[in-house]
Amino acid sequence: MEYNKIGCFILPLMKRIPLTSHLLHAPNSLVSLPFITSSQSSNLVCPASSSDLDICNDGEGPTASGIIIQDKDLLRKSKKSPHGLYLLDLMDEEKIRPDVQTYSRMLKKCTKMERLTEGRILHAHIMKSKFKNDLFFKNSIINMYAKCGSLEEAHQAFNNMPLRDLVSWTALITGYSQNDRYEEAVMLFVEMLRHQIVPNQFTIASVLSACASAANVCMGKQVHSFSFKIHCNTDLYVGSALVDMYARCGDMNCAHVVFDGMPERNEVPWNALIAGYARKGEGENALQQFWKMQQAGVEATHFTYSSVFSACASIGALEQGKWVHAHMIKTGHKLIAFMGNTLLDMYAKSGSIEDARKVFDRLSNAEVVSWNSMLTGCAQHGLGKEAVRRFEDMLQSGVVPNEVSFLCVLTACSHAGLLSEGKHYFELMKKYEIEPLIEHYVTMIDLYGRAGLLDQAEQFIKDMPIEPTAAVWGALLGACRMHGNVELGKYAAERVFELDHHDSGPPVILSNIYASAGRYKEAARVRKMMKDVGVKKEPACSWVEIENSVAPTCQEGLHRFLVW
Repeated sequence: MEYNKIGCFILPLMKRIPLTSHLLHAPNSLVSLPFITSSQSSNLVCPASSSDLDICNDGEGPTASGIIIQDKDLLRKSKKSPHGLYLLDLMDEEKIRPDVQTYSRMLKKCTKMERLTEGRILHAHIMKSKFKNDLFFKNSIINMYAKCGSLEEAHQAFNNMPLRDLVSWTALITGYSQNDRYEEAVMLFVEMLRHQIVPNQFTIASVLSACASAANVCMGKQVHSFSFKIHCNTDLYVGSALVDMYARCGDMNCAHVVFDGMPERNEVPWNALIAGYARKGEGENALQQFWKMQQAGVEATHFTYSSVFSACASIGALEQGKWVHAHMIKTGHKLIAFMGNTLLDMYAKSGSIEDARKVFDRLSNAEVVSWNSMLTGCAQHGLGKEAVRRFEDMLQSGVVPNEVSFLCVLTACSHAGLLSEGKHYFELMKKYEIEPLIEHYVTMIDLYGRAGLLDQAEQFIKDMPIEPTAAVWGALLGACRMHGNVELGKYAAERVFELDHHDSGPPVILSNIYASAGRYKEAARVRKMMKDVGVKKEPACSWVEIENSVAPTCQEGLHRFLVW
């Protein structure tokens, strides 16, 4: 079934659902399963015993055998077989009796630590025990496989169930949604409705998450309407998922309507709304929502700060970014990796490369994204030699560069005129088995062009293994303008016009090339051509930060202020 046709089946199926009381009060979710938490199990400390397993022969222990099993022993390897578990060996030897709690803790440990091999061993053992037909364990096994990323085994376990309840469906739908297989998640939801199983708030939230990740707002709206029918539209989980779905699909108006209609809000819907504005480049609105979040007394999380830093970076709001950074420190939040990356990016894009350096140096474990952010900052500030040095430091530290890393260092070499270094790193991509993208080729042409090697740049384009795009010829055109090469510039401009006749940049550059060479008739002819085809030059726009205000000022004189 095609994904864009699935929505045709949902609304008719919604009308067929009999909303009887026993269906509406079905089990909520896997979150209600009676597992012992890791914090609880870690407190089960026992004195040493003669057994190899740390157990206590206490009549009030948590297992049916009257013993206490420590958390560290749950997945201990078998001494008899390389493909076994020690606790299961003890059960087979009848030294401890298999019970619900022991199996539950072992399954939860496999799920939390994503130990797929041990989970398979445990699954096989349960299927040979008296609990082989227990619905609770079957649902837990589906959840375990899904959380470990083995959706095929999760679906096989689901298909082998003679009886399925709401938890079974929800576990599988959530698994597909969380493993980026959104189409299957929605198709399962449709199949669930066909079986007249009424979803609960957790099911709806998982399906909405799949719609959000797939950017399918049409499907999301149908699920939204269904949430009204089963009276869970005001639930916190569903409301948060709805705000996130509309925000990820770019419909901030609907996201705000849902947000305003929520009877209660925690940090999740606030984060979804702020992140939505940040992704759309509406930094002012993101900052306003963050301020309202503080006024509402909702504590910001690492995700909140990460989105706000991205918003500040998009509008160059350095002072407000510093204020948010200070607020983060004051509230006791540590500088963890992903938040540190956005903070570093904010300082670099806002013009404070020194602060970006300080943030980078404080990151305990700089990952490839952190290095890329620092390389980008160096490139944007014309610090080519520092970018090269940091790239070499990254290689020596054992961090494997990706295509973005090479694009950053090539851009830095281009801006700083480091021709030999740029050629070296372009060739180095082969060592890491990274296929150059069109952006890498554009940067290399820009590198040759800035060095005045226009003939080599043209030859580089001819030798490209992929078809040149408008961006490739545009890079050559820019180099021709820089060095006043009229004929090659005319040739490059013609290639750009063939590939993208709506872009106003190339004809403007060509007109300037003619004007600089004193060929005013040709310049006027290009301007007339632009007018005839309806191509207009976009007005220039820049951001100005004045105390606690950020204002974009455009060439046409339009401006507006964000008041903090």
